[in-house]
Amino acid sequence: MAREGRRDNRGNRDERDSEFVDKLVHINRVAKVAKGGRRFGFAALVVVGDQKGRVGFGHGKAREVPEAIRKATESAKREMIFVPLRSGRTLHHDTHGRHGAGKVFLRAAKPGTGIIAGGPMRAVFETLGMHDVVAKSIGSSNPYNMIRATFDALKRQNHPKDVAARRGIKYSTFQARRHAATGAPEELAD
Repeated sequence: MAREGRRDNRGNRDERDSEFVDKLVHINRVAKVAKGGRRFGFAALVVVGDQKGRVGFGHGKAREVPEAIRKATESAKREMIFVPLRSGRTLHHDTHGRHGAGKVFLRAAKPGTGIIAGGPMRAVFETLGMHDVVAKSIGSSNPYNMIRATFDALKRQNHPKDVAARRGIKYSTFQARRHAATGAPEELAD
């Protein structure tokens, strides 16, 4: 009977894991020259998200590709962050991020724009559940730097409720001021 309990726990873990979407961003093959020839190893970069505002990335290394991907996926699930989204589809405000020589600029977009981003950034936005965003990468095209710069930009995202609380004003007053200053219609409020 104890074994049945374990199986149930494993089933729950599989259900919990199935809520996440993972995307393989990059695989790197490295060779180590040893006596008798080369020994190959693989490094995988994976992005994992629940398509509801949580996303993470991970890096895994192993002798076989599937094992490297598994390690990277587990690492990504441990390092997830929450990103506030406006109407569940785009950013609240424009932002930028940087890591090493990689720089990225992210802009909020109107409904129907889609994900306008290249390579590794697109994988992050798709697993995050973002539908409309315009992104530009400047500098390094190294996928590791691009992903880390994108996460740096996403960590800078603030929800208007947090900003209102920091300033000590009501959220509704803050939204009214924001729409009066930008001339944006009230229906975009969130």
